[in-house]
Amino acid sequence: MASKFQNQVWDEIDKIPHGMTLSYKQLAINIGKPNAARAVANACGKNPRPIKTPCHRVIKSDNTIGGYSGKGGVETKRRLLANEGIFF
Repeated sequence: MASKFQNQVWDEIDKIPHGMTLSYKQLAINIGKPNAARAVANACGKNPRPIKTPCHRVIKSDNTIGGYSGKGGVETKRRLLANEGIFF
């Protein structure tokens, strides 16, 4: 069962347009929890539908790729982003 916070994070991820990224920190700010970047990252890691809710579009504040809990891990995240014109 997902928490209210996780659902907030996933709903915000759904708003990230194709071909764009957002940092965990910015996503935390967007949901009104500016100090919750780590919790946002954890919620991304628990995303039950990683392609439909595109958590691959969420990256680290230093503009590095970060992790990916979907099948294939970071290499899949890198490929999904490349398919959207974002290269790491």
